[in-house]
Amino acid sequence: MSIPTRRRVLTILAATAGLPLLGLRGTLAAETPSPLRRWSGVALGADAQLVINHPDPAEADALIRASLAEVARLESMFSLYRPDSQLNRLNRDGVLADPPSDLVALLAEALSIARLTHGAFDPTVQPLWTLYADHFGKPGAEPAGPPMAALRRALASVGHAHVSVTADRVALNRPGMALTLNGIAQGYVTDRVVALLKARGVAHTLVDMGEIRAVGHHPAGRPWTAGIKVPGEDEHTLLTLPLVDQALSTSGAYGTLFEPTGRFNHLFDPATGTCSDPSMSISVRAPTATLADALSTAFSIMPPEGVKRVLAQLPDCQAWRAHANGATAALA
Repeated sequence: MSIPTRRRVLTILAATAGLPLLGLRGTLAAETPSPLRRWSGVALGADAQLVINHPDPAEADALIRASLAEVARLESMFSLYRPDSQLNRLNRDGVLADPPSDLVALLAEALSIARLTHGAFDPTVQPLWTLYADHFGKPGAEPAGPPMAALRRALASVGHAHVSVTADRVALNRPGMALTLNGIAQGYVTDRVVALLKARGVAHTLVDMGEIRAVGHHPAGRPWTAGIKVPGEDEHTLLTLPLVDQALSTSGAYGTLFEPTGRFNHLFDPATGTCSDPSMSISVRAPTATLADALSTAFSIMPPEGVKRVLAQLPDCQAWRAHANGATAALA
Protein backbone atom coordinates (compact mmCIF):
# COMPACT_ATOMS: atom_id res chain seq x y z
CA MET A 1 0.00 0.00 0.00
CA SER A 2 1.23 3.56 -0.50
CA ILE A 3 1.34 4.57 3.16
CA PRO A 4 4.52 3.03 4.57
CA THR A 5 3.56 3.13 8.23
CA ARG A 6 0.30 3.43 10.05
CA ARG A 7 0.08 4.57 13.68
CA ARG A 8 -2.51 2.54 15.53
CA VAL A 9 -5.25 4.62 17.15
CA LEU A 10 -7.55 1.76 18.04
CA THR A 11 -6.76 -0.84 20.63
CA ILE A 12 -8.49 -4.15 21.25
CA LEU A 13 -9.30 -4.42 24.93
CA ALA A 14 -9.88 -7.41 27.22
CA ALA A 15 -10.01 -9.94 24.40
CA THR A 16 -7.09 -12.31 24.92
CA ALA A 17 -4.66 -10.68 27.30
CA GLY A 18 -1.83 -12.94 28.42
CA LEU A 19 -2.13 -15.76 25.87
CA PRO A 20 1.18 -17.38 24.87
CA LEU A 21 2.23 -16.88 21.25
CA LEU A 22 4.00 -18.58 18.33
CA GLY A 23 5.09 -17.09 14.89
CA LEU A 24 3.79 -16.61 11.26
CA ARG A 25 4.91 -13.11 10.26
CA GLY A 26 3.28 -12.52 13.55
CA THR A 27 2.24 -14.77 16.36
CA LEU A 28 -0.32 -17.48 16.89
CA ALA A 29 -1.56 -18.70 20.27
CA ALA A 30 -0.10 -22.01 21.39
CA GLU A 31 -1.91 -24.59 23.54
CA THR A 32 -4.17 -22.91 26.06
CA PRO A 33 -7.24 -24.01 28.02
CA SER A 34 -9.20 -21.12 26.53
CA PRO A 35 -11.06 -21.73 23.24
CA LEU A 36 -9.78 -18.35 22.06
CA ARG A 37 -6.95 -18.55 19.52
CA ARG A 38 -5.09 -15.37 18.68
CA TRP A 39 -2.71 -14.37 15.90
CA SER A 40 -1.01 -10.97 15.82
CA GLY A 41 1.35 -9.52 13.24
CA VAL A 42 1.34 -7.14 10.29
CA ALA A 43 -1.09 -7.00 7.35
CA LEU A 44 -1.29 -4.30 4.68
CA GLY A 45 1.30 -2.24 6.52
CA ALA A 46 -0.68 -2.10 9.78
CA ASP A 47 -0.67 -3.96 13.07
CA ALA A 48 -3.16 -6.81 12.72
CA GLN A 49 -4.88 -9.37 14.93
CA LEU A 50 -7.21 -12.32 14.63
CA VAL A 51 -9.06 -13.72 17.63
CA ILE A 52 -11.07 -16.90 16.97
CA ASN A 53 -13.29 -18.84 19.36
CA HIS A 54 -13.08 -22.52 18.40
CA PRO A 55 -13.04 -25.69 20.52
CA ASP A 56 -10.44 -27.34 18.26
CA PRO A 57 -7.08 -25.51 18.39
CA ALA A 58 -5.84 -27.21 15.23
CA GLU A 59 -8.91 -26.13 13.29
CA ALA A 60 -8.62 -22.61 14.66
CA ASP A 61 -5.02 -22.46 13.50
CA ALA A 62 -6.07 -23.71 10.05
CA LEU A 63 -8.68 -20.95 9.88
CA ILE A 64 -6.06 -18.37 10.77
CA ARG A 65 -3.76 -19.64 8.03
CA ALA A 66 -6.63 -19.49 5.52
CA SER A 67 -7.40 -15.94 6.63
CA LEU A 68 -3.80 -14.84 6.13
CA ALA A 69 -3.75 -16.44 2.68
CA GLU A 70 -6.84 -14.39 1.83
CA VAL A 71 -5.12 -11.22 3.04
CA ALA A 72 -2.09 -11.98 0.85
CA ARG A 73 -4.32 -12.64 -2.18
CA LEU A 74 -6.14 -9.33 -1.80
CA GLU A 75 -3.00 -7.32 -1.06
CA SER A 76 -1.53 -8.55 -4.34
CA MET A 77 -4.42 -6.76 -6.08
CA PHE A 78 -4.61 -3.56 -4.07
CA SER A 79 -0.96 -2.79 -3.21
CA LEU A 80 0.77 0.28 -4.56
CA TYR A 81 4.14 -1.17 -3.49
CA ARG A 82 3.96 -4.20 -5.76
CA PRO A 83 4.65 -3.24 -9.39
CA ASP A 84 2.68 -6.23 -10.69
CA SER A 85 -0.49 -5.51 -8.67
CA GLN A 86 -3.76 -4.97 -10.49
CA LEU A 87 -3.98 -1.46 -9.04
CA ASN A 88 -0.53 -0.51 -10.33
CA ARG A 89 -1.37 -1.91 -13.74
CA LEU A 90 -4.48 0.26 -13.81
CA ASN A 91 -2.57 3.36 -12.71
CA ARG A 92 0.18 2.72 -15.27
CA ASP A 93 -2.07 2.00 -18.26
CA GLY A 94 -5.19 3.99 -17.39
CA VAL A 95 -7.33 0.97 -18.17
CA LEU A 96 -7.67 -2.59 -16.88
CA ALA A 97 -9.49 -5.25 -18.88
CA ASP A 98 -11.00 -8.27 -17.13
CA PRO A 99 -10.38 -6.89 -13.63
CA PRO A 100 -10.65 -9.33 -10.71
CA SER A 101 -14.07 -9.33 -9.08
CA ASP A 102 -12.71 -8.15 -5.73
CA LEU A 103 -11.18 -5.06 -7.33
CA VAL A 104 -14.47 -4.33 -9.11
CA ALA A 105 -16.42 -4.75 -5.86
CA LEU A 106 -14.05 -2.53 -3.89
CA LEU A 107 -13.99 0.20 -6.53
CA ALA A 108 -17.79 0.14 -6.81
CA GLU A 109 -18.03 0.55 -3.02
CA ALA A 110 -15.43 3.33 -3.06
CA LEU A 111 -17.30 5.27 -5.75
CA SER A 112 -20.61 4.80 -3.94
CA ILE A 113 -19.15 6.27 -0.75
CA ALA A 114 -17.55 9.06 -2.77
CA ARG A 115 -21.01 10.03 -4.01
CA LEU A 116 -22.51 9.69 -0.53
CA THR A 117 -19.89 12.05 0.94
CA HIS A 118 -20.05 14.48 -2.03
CA GLY A 119 -16.47 13.67 -2.94
CA ALA A 120 -14.88 13.98 0.51
CA PHE A 121 -13.87 10.35 0.13
CA ASP A 122 -12.16 9.98 -3.23
CA PRO A 123 -9.89 7.12 -4.34
CA THR A 124 -8.34 9.31 -7.06
CA VAL A 125 -6.22 11.43 -4.67
CA GLN A 126 -3.01 9.51 -5.45
CA PRO A 127 -1.67 12.44 -7.55
CA LEU A 128 -1.79 14.57 -4.40
CA TRP A 129 0.20 11.94 -2.50
CA THR A 130 2.80 11.93 -5.30
CA LEU A 131 2.93 15.73 -5.34
CA TYR A 132 3.58 16.09 -1.60
CA ALA A 133 5.89 13.09 -1.34
CA ASP A 134 8.03 14.38 -4.22
CA HIS A 135 8.08 17.94 -2.87
CA PHE A 136 9.01 17.12 0.72
CA GLY A 137 11.35 14.32 -0.34
CA LYS A 138 13.81 16.86 -1.79
CA PRO A 139 16.52 18.47 0.33
CA GLY A 140 15.63 22.00 1.41
CA ALA A 141 11.97 21.63 0.45
CA GLU A 142 9.92 24.82 0.76
CA PRO A 143 8.03 24.45 4.09
CA ALA A 144 4.95 26.16 2.65
CA GLY A 145 4.41 23.22 0.33
CA PRO A 146 4.43 22.73 -3.44
CA PRO A 147 3.90 25.69 -5.77
CA MET A 148 0.27 26.54 -6.43
CA ALA A 149 0.68 25.74 -10.13
CA ALA A 150 1.83 22.22 -9.27
CA LEU A 151 -1.09 21.79 -6.87
CA ARG A 152 -3.53 22.88 -9.56
CA ARG A 153 -2.04 20.36 -12.00
CA ALA A 154 -2.42 17.56 -9.47
CA LEU A 155 -6.00 18.55 -8.68
CA ALA A 156 -6.83 18.45 -12.39
CA SER A 157 -6.17 14.69 -12.24
CA VAL A 158 -8.42 14.15 -9.21
CA GLY A 159 -12.11 13.34 -9.50
CA HIS A 160 -14.04 10.15 -8.73
CA ALA A 161 -16.64 10.96 -11.39
CA HIS A 162 -13.98 10.28 -14.03
CA VAL A 163 -13.52 6.62 -13.08
CA SER A 164 -15.65 4.04 -14.86
CA VAL A 165 -16.08 0.56 -13.45
CA THR A 166 -17.81 -2.46 -14.98
CA ALA A 167 -17.31 -6.17 -14.51
CA ASP A 168 -15.26 -6.23 -17.74
CA ARG A 169 -13.28 -3.00 -17.58
CA VAL A 170 -11.99 -0.28 -15.27
CA ALA A 171 -10.85 3.00 -16.81
CA LEU A 172 -9.36 6.28 -15.62
CA ASN A 173 -10.77 8.89 -17.94
CA ARG A 174 -8.55 11.90 -17.22
CA PRO A 175 -4.86 12.33 -18.02
CA GLY A 176 -2.59 11.74 -15.05
CA MET A 177 -5.19 9.99 -12.92
CA ALA A 178 -4.13 7.37 -10.39
CA LEU A 179 -5.99 5.53 -7.65
CA THR A 180 -5.15 4.71 -4.07
CA LEU A 181 -7.29 2.37 -2.02
CA ASN A 182 -5.56 3.13 1.29
CA GLY A 183 -8.67 4.77 2.74
CA ILE A 184 -10.84 1.69 2.24
CA ALA A 185 -8.81 -1.44 1.40
CA GLN A 186 -7.96 -2.39 4.97
CA GLY A 187 -11.65 -2.34 5.80
CA TYR A 188 -12.50 -4.41 2.75
CA VAL A 189 -9.84 -7.00 3.56
CA THR A 190 -11.14 -7.20 7.13
CA ASP A 191 -14.65 -7.84 5.78
CA ARG A 192 -13.43 -10.53 3.39
CA VAL A 193 -11.68 -12.35 6.24
CA VAL A 194 -14.89 -12.11 8.28
CA ALA A 195 -16.85 -13.58 5.37
CA LEU A 196 -14.39 -16.46 5.08
CA LEU A 197 -14.59 -17.27 8.78
CA LYS A 198 -18.38 -17.03 8.95
CA ALA A 199 -18.68 -19.31 5.92
CA ARG A 200 -16.64 -21.89 7.86
CA GLY A 201 -18.89 -21.73 10.88
CA VAL A 202 -17.08 -19.25 13.13
CA ALA A 203 -19.69 -17.39 15.20
CA HIS A 204 -17.47 -15.46 17.61
CA THR A 205 -14.38 -13.71 16.29
CA LEU A 206 -12.56 -10.41 16.27
CA VAL A 207 -10.76 -9.50 13.05
CA ASP A 208 -8.36 -6.58 12.76
CA MET A 209 -6.61 -6.23 9.41
CA GLY A 210 -5.97 -2.54 9.97
CA GLU A 211 -9.62 -2.01 10.87
CA ILE A 212 -11.58 -3.88 13.52
CA ARG A 213 -14.71 -5.98 13.00
CA ALA A 214 -16.43 -8.12 15.60
CA VAL A 215 -18.56 -11.18 14.80
CA GLY A 216 -21.08 -12.02 17.47
CA HIS A 217 -20.28 -11.58 21.15
CA HIS A 218 -17.15 -12.37 23.07
CA PRO A 219 -17.41 -16.01 24.20
CA ALA A 220 -17.92 -14.74 27.76
CA GLY A 221 -21.28 -13.37 26.62
CA ARG A 222 -20.32 -9.70 26.69
CA PRO A 223 -19.58 -7.50 23.68
CA TRP A 224 -16.13 -7.30 22.24
CA THR A 225 -14.57 -4.00 23.28
CA ALA A 226 -12.34 -1.53 21.43
CA GLY A 227 -10.79 1.70 22.62
CA ILE A 228 -10.04 5.00 20.89
CA LYS A 229 -6.63 6.34 21.82
CA VAL A 230 -5.42 9.90 22.22
CA PRO A 231 -4.51 11.13 18.71
CA GLY A 232 -0.81 10.71 18.13
CA GLU A 233 -0.24 8.59 21.25
CA ASP A 234 0.00 4.85 21.77
CA GLU A 235 -0.88 4.46 25.43
CA HIS A 236 -3.82 6.58 26.59
CA THR A 237 -7.39 5.47 25.79
CA LEU A 238 -10.06 8.16 25.69
CA LEU A 239 -13.17 6.12 24.97
CA THR A 240 -14.13 2.45 24.97
CA LEU A 241 -16.88 1.16 22.70
CA PRO A 242 -18.76 -2.15 22.60
CA LEU A 243 -18.81 -4.07 19.32
CA VAL A 244 -21.30 -6.81 18.43
CA ASP A 245 -21.49 -7.58 14.71
CA GLN A 246 -20.01 -4.13 14.09
CA ALA A 247 -16.81 -2.58 12.83
CA LEU A 248 -14.74 0.33 14.10
CA SER A 249 -12.26 2.42 12.16
CA THR A 250 -10.18 5.42 13.18
CA SER A 251 -8.39 7.82 10.83
CA GLY A 252 -5.79 10.29 12.01
CA ALA A 253 -3.59 12.54 9.93
CA TYR A 254 -0.66 12.05 12.30
CA GLY A 255 -0.31 8.49 11.00
CA THR A 256 1.73 9.68 8.00
CA LEU A 257 3.21 13.18 7.89
CA PHE A 258 5.14 14.68 5.00
CA GLU A 259 6.84 17.24 7.26
CA PRO A 260 7.25 17.75 11.02
CA THR A 261 4.41 20.20 11.67
CA GLY A 262 1.76 17.81 10.33
CA ARG A 263 0.19 20.51 8.18
CA PHE A 264 0.83 18.28 5.17
CA ASN A 265 -0.27 14.69 5.68
CA HIS A 266 -1.93 11.77 3.95
CA LEU A 267 -5.58 12.76 4.54
CA PHE A 268 -6.31 15.04 1.59
CA ASP A 269 -9.28 17.22 0.78
CA PRO A 270 -9.90 16.17 -2.86
CA ALA A 271 -11.43 19.56 -3.68
CA THR A 272 -8.58 21.78 -2.47
CA GLY A 273 -5.54 19.58 -1.92
CA THR A 274 -5.27 20.72 1.69
CA CYS A 275 -4.88 18.20 4.50
CA SER A 276 -6.64 17.15 7.70
CA ASP A 277 -5.92 18.56 11.16
CA PRO A 278 -3.15 16.37 12.67
CA SER A 279 -4.27 17.03 16.24
CA MET A 280 -7.50 15.05 15.90
CA SER A 281 -8.83 11.68 14.85
CA ILE A 282 -12.20 10.49 13.60
CA SER A 283 -13.65 7.12 14.59
CA VAL A 284 -16.64 5.49 12.91
CA ARG A 285 -18.65 2.47 14.07
CA ALA A 286 -20.54 0.83 11.20
CA PRO A 287 -21.96 -2.55 10.14
CA THR A 288 -18.93 -3.26 7.91
CA ALA A 289 -15.27 -2.38 8.14
CA THR A 290 -15.29 -1.20 4.51
CA LEU A 291 -17.87 1.45 5.30
CA ALA A 292 -16.28 2.43 8.61
CA ASP A 293 -12.85 2.78 6.98
CA ALA A 294 -14.02 4.99 4.12
CA LEU A 295 -16.27 7.15 6.30
CA SER A 296 -13.54 7.81 8.86
CA THR A 297 -11.31 8.95 5.98
CA ALA A 298 -13.99 11.23 4.55
CA PHE A 299 -15.08 12.67 7.90
CA SER A 300 -11.48 13.68 8.63
CA ILE A 301 -11.77 16.54 6.14
CA MET A 302 -15.53 17.27 6.39
CA PRO A 303 -17.11 19.94 8.60
CA PRO A 304 -19.33 18.64 11.44
CA GLU A 305 -22.54 19.63 9.68
CA GLY A 306 -21.51 17.62 6.62
CA VAL A 307 -20.73 14.60 8.77
CA LYS A 308 -24.14 14.85 10.42
CA ARG A 309 -25.89 15.01 7.05
CA VAL A 310 -24.17 11.80 5.96
CA LEU A 311 -24.87 10.03 9.25
CA ALA A 312 -28.55 11.01 9.01
CA GLN A 313 -28.68 8.69 5.97
CA LEU A 314 -26.90 5.87 7.82
CA PRO A 315 -28.78 5.11 11.04
CA ASP A 316 -26.54 2.12 11.82
CA CYS A 317 -23.38 4.29 11.87
CA GLN A 318 -21.96 6.58 14.56
CA ALA A 319 -18.89 8.81 14.63
CA TRP A 320 -16.67 10.44 17.24
CA ARG A 321 -13.96 13.10 17.08
CA ALA A 322 -11.02 12.83 19.48
CA HIS A 323 -8.49 15.60 20.12
CA ALA A 324 -4.90 15.50 21.29
CA ASN A 325 -5.93 17.45 24.43
CA GLY A 326 -8.10 14.48 25.46
CA ALA A 327 -11.48 15.91 24.45
CA THR A 328 -13.96 13.69 22.60
CA ALA A 329 -17.27 14.50 20.92
CA ALA A 330 -19.96 12.43 19.23
CA LEU A 331 -20.75 13.69 15.74
CA ALA A 332 -24.19 12.13 15.28
